[in-house]
Amino acid sequence: MKKYLIIFSAGLIGLASCSDKKESGGMSETTKKNLEAHHAISKAFETKDFSKIGDYIATDAVDYSGEMGPVRGLDSIKATFERMSAMMTQNKHEILKELADDEYVMSWMKFTGVCNVDMPEMNMKKGQPINTQSIEMSQYKDGKAIAHWTFMEPGEVMKMMGMDKMPPPATDNKTDTT
Repeated sequence: MKKYLIIFSAGLIGLASCSDKKESGGMSETTKKNLEAHHAISKAFETKDFSKIGDYIATDAVDYSGEMGPVRGLDSIKATFERMSAMMTQNKHEILKELADDEYVMSWMKFTGVCNVDMPEMNMKKGQPINTQSIEMSQYKDGKAIAHWTFMEPGEVMKMMGMDKMPPPATDNKTDTT
């Protein structure tokens, strides 16, 4: 009897020690919620519908990948998204690889679309196809993005700026005498 009690107790301890991660396919509920928010933000760019963006981005969020530096606050981020998406049509986002935990979601993404307007600052003309890749990383708290960063290969950035390659480094022939 004692032997069965020990086996039964061990079984109960084993069941009790199973986290919800095992039951939910290896992801915590927090991670799942973060991924859902991340995907909803990406989908908003494809549909150009930002009406529910506040469901996925915190009011005090910071987007560190703004064109002129950090964009602070939900209203400013939403306005930036609307302006950016108006400059493109046929937007598609393909996730090539994704990593997530209870705090961060990182997606290696391929973006395609077509310029809807001339964008001289990016050396792009209306009708020109857009085809680029980047790593999009967002930090989440309570299921909403609180921070976002974009990482691109230097060659991708140079293409966007209309350069075939990196410019040569500046040379300074002055001798430092300090």
